[in-house]
Amino acid sequence: MHEIERICVFAGSSPGGRPEYVTAARALGRALADERIGLVYGGAGVGLMGAVADAVLDRGGSVVGVMPRALVEREVAHAGLTELRVVGSMHERKAEMADLADAFVALPGGLGTLEEMFEVLTWAQLGHHAKPCGLLNVAGYYDRMLSMMDHAAEERFVAPEHRAMLLVDAEPGPLIERFRTYRAPQLSKWLDRKEL
Repeated sequence: MHEIERICVFAGSSPGGRPEYVTAARALGRALADERIGLVYGGAGVGLMGAVADAVLDRGGSVVGVMPRALVEREVAHAGLTELRVVGSMHERKAEMADLADAFVALPGGLGTLEEMFEVLTWAQLGHHAKPCGLLNVAGYYDRMLSMMDHAAEERFVAPEHRAMLLVDAEPGPLIERFRTYRAPQLSKWLDRKEL
């Protein structure tokens, strides 16, 4: 069993275009609090980021936000967190969140959310960590991206074992359970290295 004390959530700073996105963010926050799993996230009080944090806090859970000083100064930071860690840069933010977390989840989001999830997934592929990575695929938001990842595996740019590292569910409870039983693949990143 993989011990999960804190989960890092990547999510949009916008609520998105469907009410299901905010509903899902709140459901994830409630599930984390009910499972006594702390939230680590980017520290904002807006969008899906704020919704997941508020839901954890409303249930008495622990929330650690990590935010670069420039964003704190623009008054984007959530005012009621258990702890807000202020760092110097976006790079420091991602490293701090990764160090604090035992697993990673992406809710729907934009470029930043995608970049953060793909970075931790790449770190897992390279063997820098063995922490589970997952998508909360709300209303099919990530369907096209998952098809692209399947295509990358079919075209031999991603090993099937590495493609399978990204766990996907539409509901938070089953995704958290899959995290607990996750085992990282023991496989080199390189496909056909001898042919290079």
